[in-house]
Amino acid sequence: MINLLKYLVLPPVANTLLVLAGLILVLMKWKKWGAGLILTGSLSLLILSLPVTSHWLTKPLEKYPPLSLEAAQQQETIVLLGGGRSYSGIEFGWKDSPSEASGSRLIYAAWLQRQTGLPLLITGGRKHGETYSEAYLIQKMLEEAFGLTARWLEEQSRTTQENAVFTAELLKQKGINQIILVSHAWHLARAVPAFENQGLEVLPAPLEFSTAPPPGLIGWIPRAYHLRKSTQAIHEWLGRMVYSFL
Repeated sequence: MINLLKYLVLPPVANTLLVLAGLILVLMKWKKWGAGLILTGSLSLLILSLPVTSHWLTKPLEKYPPLSLEAAQQQETIVLLGGGRSYSGIEFGWKDSPSEASGSRLIYAAWLQRQTGLPLLITGGRKHGETYSEAYLIQKMLEEAFGLTARWLEEQSRTTQENAVFTAELLKQKGINQIILVSHAWHLARAVPAFENQGLEVLPAPLEFSTAPPPGLIGWIPRAYHLRKSTQAIHEWLGRMVYSFL
């Protein structure tokens, strides 16, 4: 139910519902109100598709600077946050595989592991009762592509909050308190406080920072890619608001 509500308030579903509601009002002879909703839904979808909009929404989320390797050497372990799965891994001969977001994170975590020699924990479970957890899929990719093995897998969590709770439980049993937390730059503004609230000392390791669109007309041309980026940013802003009450 929560996931359904989440999709209903995010683009493009929310914008589409506004347009549909407007059409219904027009058919019911409430033409002024109906036209207003149709215009609002259509224009908001267009605006969210602009490169300048997606950058404007995303950049303020990136509150942590790039990781310093010198500071990283002082930590105890690297925690890699799962970023979802792809339900087709046929290019690897798998049923599922790490998503694009998970793939980016595992590449950076693998690089950090080689640079620091620190042990690695991967966190990510099964959101819909899948056969393999996100953590398992990332571990499998890490082994086959990089020849590295995570020391621990946390396979129960389904959300960032649960990532934090279950990871903290596991690490505290091992006497570990200081972590490097690997995730996208836009995600860490929500993830870091969640882990800190579990009593962990967190050094953020952000990746894939947002860059401003080139000057000129190109920054004002709508693209599906930037609608996805805007939706992702809105999801994070809403997530931060919800997490502030936890």
